[in-house]
Amino acid sequence: MKQIVIIGGGFAGINLAKSMAGKTGFHVMLVDRNNYNFFPPLLYQVATAFLEPSNISYPFRKLFQKMDNISFRTGELLEVIASKNKVVLSTGELYYDYLVLATGAETNYFGMENVRKNALPMKTINDALELRNHFLQTLEQATYATDKQQRKKLMTVVVAGGGPTGVEISGMLAEMKQNIIPKDYPELSCHGYESHIFLVDGGQHLLAPMSEESQQDTWSALNDMGVEIMLAKQVKDYKNDIVEFVDGDSIETKTLVWAAGVSASVFEGIPKQSYGRGKRLMVDECNKVQGMEHVYAIGDTCIQTSDPHYPAGHPQLAQVAIQQGINLAKNFSCMLMNEKPNPFQYYDKGTMAVIGTNKAVVDLPKPKMHFQGSFAWLIWVFVHLMFLITNQNRFRTLYNWAGTYFTKDQSLRMIIRPIKNQ
Repeated sequence: MKQIVIIGGGFAGINLAKSMAGKTGFHVMLVDRNNYNFFPPLLYQVATAFLEPSNISYPFRKLFQKMDNISFRTGELLEVIASKNKVVLSTGELYYDYLVLATGAETNYFGMENVRKNALPMKTINDALELRNHFLQTLEQATYATDKQQRKKLMTVVVAGGGPTGVEISGMLAEMKQNIIPKDYPELSCHGYESHIFLVDGGQHLLAPMSEESQQDTWSALNDMGVEIMLAKQVKDYKNDIVEFVDGDSIETKTLVWAAGVSASVFEGIPKQSYGRGKRLMVDECNKVQGMEHVYAIGDTCIQTSDPHYPAGHPQLAQVAIQQGINLAKNFSCMLMNEKPNPFQYYDKGTMAVIGTNKAVVDLPKPKMHFQGSFAWLIWVFVHLMFLITNQNRFRTLYNWAGTYFTKDQSLRMIIRPIKNQ
């Protein structure tokens, strides 16, 4: 049997593995640093205590129970030894006939060390839980802060990055400020407090890849919700609770949420010439890594310039990763049968972003259409439920969303920090 080793169980890796399930002639080993798959587009709802981690995650081993030709191992990729068709993991070694790198993207701090140390990213479940604890702890601290300036600093949040993640978490924080904080923290309301949510981005528009209508609708909705939007504003540093900008301005805050950029990972054993822009692996039309044999890359970790509609590479979106995983599974079957593999071409199904309850924007390419408001929000809800990996996840998430919709509240605001015995 042909041994396929997949590194990474995100959108790309998991869809490749599921598409290979039951195919004769193949055994698949999926490797991931976590023992679960999770749904990144809803991390911000975990971070703001509107969903639990179990709503958007599912154990790999449970998922693969009935897929006899698929196995799982926890571990991180340390080195690729291409001459021996072998990978070295933090948990051992594996041999492969085909290696697929689907490691996604990691947070990019653009070389700003203080931002890396002090800002709060949102790329993993761990990040979301850390952010949730931080939000709740700063609110608790604000209730007993005696200094007005200190309370203001605790109640100020800066979100860096005007993409979907930045927009979505800013909107959720604005709804919390309006509907939850006055009820949960009456002492703040009694004594009066100054609270700010800043959304900053180095570009000229929010949601830069989306249509002008979506950008304008998003700006208007967030502005109406009380979010203070600052465009053409680049972060330079974050130290001593001060966010410093390139133009000399600054904001005092205890909370900088970093959603401003991503880059791919670099691995030992992959030639330097195989990497392109953003450390993404350059691949051919069938996702084979340039300069290597039997090594493929899919999803955010690769850049493919052979698609005539995307000569500069595909956007780093979930749909690209899903479609590349499914296409590569078909190509492995073609190669087993000595048939010509199919070049990948991305089919754009549209883009969307949620701003708040009954507030979202949706762009459809064919036919070219734009939606906003409640109808766009319902589309967003339906699509995100369908993208969750199991029915169990869908029911749990729908239950929580229904409760939140009718009560404008949730009961998940617990600060939980496991303590290790010394």
